[in-house]
Amino acid sequence: MVLDLQENRIIHIEPESFGHLINLSSLLLGDLNFPPDVPLIRLHFSDMFGIIPYNLSNVFISSGLRPMQLVFGNNATLGQGLNFHIKSKYVTVEDCNSSVLTSVVTLKINAAYMNCGNEFIGKYVTSVVSLELESVFSDNIGDLAVINQLVHLQTLKLENIELAKQPNLDIMFHNLTKLQTLMLTNCRMFFLDGSLTKDLKALKALLLMPKDNINILQNLVEHLTSLKYLEFRDLGLYCNCDNVWLVSWAKDNRKVQVSMFSPSMKELQCLTDNGIDHLNFVDYSKNCSFDVEFVFFASTSAFLCIFIIVVLSFKFAGQYIAPVYHIASGWFREALHVNSKHQYRYNVFVSYSSKDEHWVIEELLPNLERRGPPFLRLCLHSRDFQLGQDIVENITDSIYASRRTLCLISRNYLSSNWCSLEMQLATYRLQVEHKDILIMLFLEVIPSRLLSSHHRLARLVKKRTYLNWPQDPEMHEAFWDRLWCKLSSNTTN
Repeated sequence: MVLDLQENRIIHIEPESFGHLINLSSLLLGDLNFPPDVPLIRLHFSDMFGIIPYNLSNVFISSGLRPMQLVFGNNATLGQGLNFHIKSKYVTVEDCNSSVLTSVVTLKINAAYMNCGNEFIGKYVTSVVSLELESVFSDNIGDLAVINQLVHLQTLKLENIELAKQPNLDIMFHNLTKLQTLMLTNCRMFFLDGSLTKDLKALKALLLMPKDNINILQNLVEHLTSLKYLEFRDLGLYCNCDNVWLVSWAKDNRKVQVSMFSPSMKELQCLTDNGIDHLNFVDYSKNCSFDVEFVFFASTSAFLCIFIIVVLSFKFAGQYIAPVYHIASGWFREALHVNSKHQYRYNVFVSYSSKDEHWVIEELLPNLERRGPPFLRLCLHSRDFQLGQDIVENITDSIYASRRTLCLISRNYLSSNWCSLEMQLATYRLQVEHKDILIMLFLEVIPSRLLSSHHRLARLVKKRTYLNWPQDPEMHEAFWDRLWCKLSSNTTN
C-alpha cells in the first residue's frame, strides 16, 4: 500500500492521521509547508501512526528550505529494511537509538546535515547498505569518520562536502570491506592516497569529480584489487610529478576501465605552483621521465655535500659526537634488551640552572636524599661530575647512569644553554627507551608566550604530565611525599 502526498500542500498533521494504514508500505510526503510562524517542522512518527506499520519499507519526506526535526518513538517494529530519503535545509533526530534507524538499509540525505546531537546520523544507521549524502559545504556536518563503522555499506556517495576540513579524513573509509561503489562528487579535497583506500578490497567502481585541483598518488589504487571501473569528471590536477603515473596507468591497465569526461586525457590541464597558469598535463608529464645523467649528477652532488657536512661537523660540532655515540649505544642496548636489568648509580639526574642551586640545596636535597628508607641518590653537576672530563661527556654519562632525569624548569633554566643541552639529551633517551624516565618540575609559572619559543619543551608539556612547585607552604609536605614515591620506584614502564 502506497500513500503519495507529494503533490499535496501539507500545513499540519493531526495525531494518528495515518493510524488506520496498518498495511502501509510507502509514505511519500513531498510538500510540507507548515505556517511561517513554525520555524522548525517537527514530525513525530509514533504520533502520526500510533503504531508505525510493520510493512513500512519506503519513506520520502521533503520540507524544502525549512529545517526539520524527526522523532520516531520506540514502539516501532519493522518487518524489513527501510529505504529512507529526506530533503530539507537541515535535519536533527531526537531519539538516536530508535529501532527505526537501525532498520534503515538505504539512506539518501539532501540537506546541509542530518545529525543526532552534534554527531552525524551515520553512527546510528548501523544496518545501512547504501548511503548518499548531498550537502552544501556545511561546517556543521560533524565528523564523517563514523562512516567507517558502517561495515555493511556497499554504496557510498558524498556530494558537496568539505572533505579537506574533516579531521579524520584518512580513516573515513577504513573497515568498509564490503563497499563496492564509491562516488565523491564536487567534494573539496587536496589529495587522494592509499591511506584512504587501504580496506576497500571489494571496491569495483570509483567515481571522482573533485571540486578543485587535486594530487592523486599512485598508492591510491594499490589496495583496490577488485576495481573494474574508474571514472573522472571535471578533473584538474596540480603540475606535480606525483600525478604523472596516472597517464601511463590509464593507458596500460587492462583490468580497469578508465573513463575521463570533460576534459579527456589529451585535454587534461594542470595548475602550476603559482596557482594561476595552466599547462597541458600530458606535455608536462614528459618532464618527469627518468634521466640517467641527471641521477648520476644528483648522486655525485649529494655525496660531495655529505662529505663536506661530515668534515664541518667534526670541526664545529665535535663536542656533540660523544652524546650521539651514547644515544646510539642506548638504542642498541634497548633493542637487544641488554638494559632490562641494568644497575643505575643514581636514582635521578637533576637538571637545573646554577642560579637555582640555592633551592636545590635548601629544598630538594633535604627532602629527597634524607628521606627514607630507601634513601635516594641524586646526581648533581656541582657535586658528582667527574673532574677533568669534558662537560658534554659528563652530562651524557650522568643521564645514562641515572634511572630518571628531573628537570627543574624556571626562567633561569630556559635562558641556560647547558640546561637546554641536558633537556635535549634527556629527550633523546626518552625517545629511544620509551619509558617513564623524564620528570618536569616547574619552580615558577612560565608564561605561554615564553614557553612557546622553546619548541622541544613546549611539545613535552603538551604530551606529558608535569609537576608545579606549590606556593602554599602547607602543601609542600604532600608534594615531597608524592615526588619521593615516584623517584624511589624501580619501575619506569
